[in-house]
Amino acid sequence: MDERIRANRELLKSSFPLLRQLKSDQDRHVPQPRLEKPVPPGARLVDLPAPDAAALAERDIHNCLKRRRSRRTFNAASLTLDQLAFLLWATQGVQRVFGDNYSTFRPAPSGGARHPFETYLIVNRVDHLAPGVYRYLPLSHRLQFVFADEALVAGLHEAVMGQTFVGDSAVVFAWSCIPYRTEWRYHVAAAKLVLLDAGHLCQNLYLACEAIGCGTCAVAAYDQALIDRLLRLDGVDEFVVYLAPVGRVGRQ
Repeated sequence: MDERIRANRELLKSSFPLLRQLKSDQDRHVPQPRLEKPVPPGARLVDLPAPDAAALAERDIHNCLKRRRSRRTFNAASLTLDQLAFLLWATQGVQRVFGDNYSTFRPAPSGGARHPFETYLIVNRVDHLAPGVYRYLPLSHRLQFVFADEALVAGLHEAVMGQTFVGDSAVVFAWSCIPYRTEWRYHVAAAKLVLLDAGHLCQNLYLACEAIGCGTCAVAAYDQALIDRLLRLDGVDEFVVYLAPVGRVGRQ
């Protein structure tokens, strides 16, 4: 067996018994990392509508589960800001903060409530939002405008290795991870937890998209260096782990 495949299989296995021999930074009483990256001074912020069931086209969870598919064909319609706000809340919205910003409850589960993700949006067609890259601020349910670039879609197509349907969407969800948020508590067991958590939030996106009449397709095939560079991430302490284009489906 190729040693690289063997190493990947070991990553999939539980490493929690090792924690009996190791001390995490939480055990060492190192202050925990922030729940959310700080917002740069003077950044442009966008208030989002409160998540509202009025955005739903389908309220039957059975139907949402039955219809869930990976959808790669989107029409040219825009998402409304209400729809986008609902999708952001359904994946990473904060329902409750515990202690002195110690942890949060959110619609998507996370090991130890560490929630190691930042949500970046590559916006093409969303009402009342100029095209560009935004970051979701779950603690305040707002968007931070990050940057705009005319070459953004071309760079995205290159980063996802020619999967042009990604850039054809109304908005691309790009989830980065800040692994230390989970490593702080779980040390070597963090890697597996982060990847499990990514699956949790993406499934929430699938079901939420079905509920509002939109579609998505999870994308794990991308060039790591290119996508990190595109979103201006350092690729070490923060890097992309999952992508999901979202758009309106069916006839306009």
